[in-house]
Amino acid sequence: MELFQFNTAPNKPRILLAACGTVAATEFAKLCHCFSEWADVKAVVTQASLHFVDRSSFPRNVRLYTDQDDWLTWRKVGDSVLHIELHRWAELMVIAPLSANTLGKIAGGLCDNLLTCIMRAWDYSKPIFVAPDMNPFMWNNSFTEQHLMVIDELGAALIPPEKKTLPSGDYGNGAMAELSIILSAVRIFLGSQAQSSRGKTT
Repeated sequence: MELFQFNTAPNKPRILLAACGTVAATEFAKLCHCFSEWADVKAVVTQASLHFVDRSSFPRNVRLYTDQDDWLTWRKVGDSVLHIELHRWAELMVIAPLSANTLGKIAGGLCDNLLTCIMRAWDYSKPIFVAPDMNPFMWNNSFTEQHLMVIDELGAALIPPEKKTLPSGDYGNGAMAELSIILSAVRIFLGSQAQSSRGKTT
C-alpha cells in the first residue's frame, strides 16, 4: 500500500513531526519545511489541527498522515497498522504544537487517534521532544504540571513555551517556542548524539 512505502533517504535522520489543534499549528508546514531540508520527515496531524494547518503549503517531500489514514490502511487480519509502522520507522519524534488536550491524553495513556496511538506504542529509548502551546491559564493549571511530570518520567524532552500575548488577548506563558528554538534543540541533541557515537568508536 502506498501509505507504507517508507523510502528512507540515506544518511538522514528519520524524524516524525506531529501537530495538535492549537493556533500554533498554523506554523506546522513551515516547521516541516525546516526539518525536511536535512532530515527524512513524515508528518502526523490530529483532526483538530486541520482547522489551522495549511495542507497546500506542505513540502512535497513530506507525507502528511491523518486519523483517517490509520483506518483506511487496515482491511483484514495480517494487514500493517499505520501507527505501528510509523512508530517503527521514526528515529526521533517532535510534537509541535502539543495541546493541553493531547498532553493529558498522553499522560493518561489514552490512544483514540493516530497521534496518541503512536505515543502509546512509542519506544521511549528513542528521543521525543514536545513543544506545548496553550492559553496561560491552561499552562498554569495544576493538571498541566502533573501531566508534564508524567511525560518527563517517560523520557520526553520539554521545549518550554514562551511568554507573549496570545491570539485570545491574554498575556503570559504558554505560547509555543519559536521554530528556530525547536529546530536548534533537535539539531543540538542529534549533534551530541553523533559525537558520543564517534567517541565510542575511537
